Amino acid sequence: MAYDLVIFDNDGVLVDSEPISNRVLAEYLTELGFPTTVEDSYRDFMGTAAHRVHDVIGERYGATLPDGFDELFHARVFEAFASELAAVRGAERLLKDLQQRSVPYCLASSAHHSWIRTALDLTGLRGFLPEERIFSAQDVGPGKPAPDLFLHAARSLGVEPARCLVLEDSVNGVLAARSAGMDVYGYTALTDPAKLTAAGATGLLGDLAAVPGLLR
Repeated sequence: MAYDLVIFDNDGVLVDSEPISNRVLAEYLTELGFPTTVEDSYRDFMGTAAHRVHDVIGERYGATLPDGFDELFHARVFEAFASELAAVRGAERLLKDLQQRSVPYCLASSAHHSWIRTALDLTGLRGFLPEERIFSAQDVGPGKPAPDLFLHAARSLGVEPARCLVLEDSVNGVLAARSAGMDVYGYTALTDPAKLTAAGATGLLGDLAAVPGLLR
């Protein structure tokens, strides 16, 4: 079907940040006395809002993270981003194609606004995403898998949820999109395709070059 809005997740779909951020998070939590592997971090936190880290540590250990945890975590991630972060293969070409064809699109991420903009700046993608088309879980409170963020993005741009196509790489993102009543294609670079399908993905993508074909 034809869609009136394409909604991109950011981390793992437009910018190749997940390996970096999950490594840094696992190292930091382990340093604080909460042993965490990179695989644990992917399983527990990928595609969720920042408060989920605090929630999991509280549930699992009955503990609270130190004051300033989020700020220091972001600082460590941004330092790693500066030397390691790149755009996902095909992301710039896809955004340029959508822009040239006047296909409406936006970004809806569980990350903080500062995180989103830092990643877009470092990868050279910021010019494709004006301020009014960047949405964060900070805007609504609940992060994915709650549908609030996607519904907020669609409502802000005047598009009915059923007319939106979401591109997501996490199970939580797929669950959020489906709960919002949107079609969602799971990007399989980092996530088991079977898990994305089980979460309700409309279809699967292994390459962003396939996206234009979904819009015809």
